[in-house]
Amino acid sequence: MALTPVEIRHVHVGRAMLGYKREQVDKLLADVAASFEDVWRERADLADKVEQLESDLVRYKELESLLRATLVSAERAAAELKEQARREAELVVGEAHAEARAITRRATVDHERLRAETLRLRERLRIALETIDETEADAQQSDKRDDEARAA
Repeated sequence: MALTPVEIRHVHVGRAMLGYKREQVDKLLADVAASFEDVWRERADLADKVEQLESDLVRYKELESLLRATLVSAERAAAELKEQARREAELVVGEAHAEARAITRRATVDHERLRAETLRLRERLRIALETIDETEADAQQSDKRDDEARAA
């Protein structure tokens, strides 16, 4: 049978002829009751503390679960961003290659056009020089004839 501290304080021990001394028994019961009250209070405090710790544990487990979910979400988002950046980089590189090919084609066309123009101009210059040479030769012959005609 479990007794509370209050029940121990109110226990009355009857008198016996050659029994224990009442004052010592009452003092012992008071000490037992006080000690039992301390233990009872400590037990209640510990029960409250256990309840608080269990509550904290539940809260921390929920927080841990939330942090895990957040971490997984962040990792997923990072992977998606990385993949998107990779795709965009490939697109930019592809566009750069296409632009480089277009520039190369235009440069090749311009080069061929300039080369043809250079050949055409060289041919015109050659013809002009030949015409000048012929004109000079004709002029020299004409001068020679004029000199011969004057001399004759």
